Amino acid sequence: MWMAGIGLAMAYTGERYNLPMGVTEISREVHGLHMLIFWVCVAIAVVVFGAMFYSVFAHRRSVHPKPADFHESTTVEIVWTTIPFIILIAMAIPAAGTLIKMEDTRNSDMTIKVTGYQWKWHYDYIGQDVAFFSTLSAESNRARQLGSGIDVNTVPNYLVDVDKPLVLPVGQKIRFLVTANDVIHAWWVPALAVKKDAIPGYINEVWARIDEPGTYRGVCAELCGRDHGFMPIVVQALPEDEYNAWLAEQKGSEVAAAAPAATTASDAGVDAPAEAVAEPAPAAGETTELAAAAAEEAPAADAAAAPSKDEQMAAGEKVYNGQCAACHQAGGTGIPPNFPSLVGGAVSTGPAAEMLNQIVKGKNLMPPFGHLSDDEIAAVATFVRNSWGNSASAVAPAEVAAQR
Repeated sequence: MWMAGIGLAMAYTGERYNLPMGVTEISREVHGLHMLIFWVCVAIAVVVFGAMFYSVFAHRRSVHPKPADFHESTTVEIVWTTIPFIILIAMAIPAAGTLIKMEDTRNSDMTIKVTGYQWKWHYDYIGQDVAFFSTLSAESNRARQLGSGIDVNTVPNYLVDVDKPLVLPVGQKIRFLVTANDVIHAWWVPALAVKKDAIPGYINEVWARIDEPGTYRGVCAELCGRDHGFMPIVVQALPEDEYNAWLAEQKGSEVAAAAPAATTASDAGVDAPAEAVAEPAPAAGETTELAAAAAEEAPAADAAAAPSKDEQMAAGEKVYNGQCAACHQAGGTGIPPNFPSLVGGAVSTGPAAEMLNQIVKGKNLMPPFGHLSDDEIAAVATFVRNSWGNSASAVAPAEVAAQR
C-alpha cells in the first residue's frame, strides 16, 4: 500500500518513470540536478562497460594465448582515482547550493503548520485564525472498504483526493512547519519538491513558492500504520486575489459558526423598527393574558428553531463520513485497540456529556475536534448514538457548548 500510494502520487504529476519538472524554482533545480547526474551515470556506465566488453573481446584467449605479465601501474591508479574525484566535486557543488537554498526559510510571506495524525493532516494558517483537518474524501473512503462493490476506476482521483485541500497563494514564499501528533509521518508533494518527515515533538522546516495555479497531489511517504495509504495531500494553488477571497470566506464562516444561533432580546430591540417602538404598551388588565400567551408560544418557537432528530442524523452522517470514518470506519466498527468500535461501545452509548467532552478535547490517539461548530458536534454525536443498533436521545448544541 505504501508503494501504491507513492505510485498514485507520481501518476498525478504527469510522470510515470521520472521526477516531475514541478511548479517551483526548487523543483526545477532538483529536476535539473537529477537529469545532470543521470547522464553522468550513463556516461560512466558506457565507459566502464565499454572497456570491459572491449577487453573481453580483444584479449580473449584465441587472440592472446599468453596474457600480459605486468602487475601494477601507478599512473593508472592515479588516473582512475582522480577522475571520479573530479566528477564527485563537479556534482557536489551545484547539489550543495540547492540543498542550502531548500533549507533557507527566511523572509517568508506566510507560515503553515502541518501536523500529521493517524491518518489525516491538520493545517494551521499561523496568524490568520484559520485551521482545519484534511482527510481522505468520502467517495474514496467508501470505495476502499472491503465489499463496497464500487469499481475504484470510476472514482475520480481515487485515494488522492481529500475533503478539504490546503489552499495556497501563487507567487508567495510559504514556510511550512512540519510535525506530528502520534507517530512519524512524511509530508510529500512531488510537484513542489517538498518532502519532510513529521516527527512528534520536533518541528521540521521547509518552504515553497508556487509559480502556477493548479491542484497538486501528494501522499504520506513514511509508513505510519494501518491506514498509511489513505492520508493523501491535496494542495490547491490560487492567484492571490482568489486566495484572499477564500481566506476571507474561511474567516467569515468561522465567525458565523461561533456566533449564537439567535439574537438576544436586546439585539432585537436595537434593530426594531420605529413603528414597533412607538406601539402603545398594553393595558394593565391585558398584561397577564399576554404573558400567559408568550409562555405558551416560547416552547413552540424553540421547537421550531431547533433541528429535528432526523435532520441531525442526516447532518451528522456527513460530518462522520468526513471527520470520523477514516479511523472508526464507515460502519462504526473502529480499528481496535487504537480506535474502539462505536457499535454498542461504552462511550457511544454512555452519558452524552462524556462523549461530547472527548470529541471536543480529544483523548489518546483521537485529536480534538473543537474546531467544529456546536451544531456539527451535536449532529455527529446524535448520529453515532443512534446508528448501528445504538439508541439514545438527540444531543442539543447547548450540551456541546457546556463542554468547551
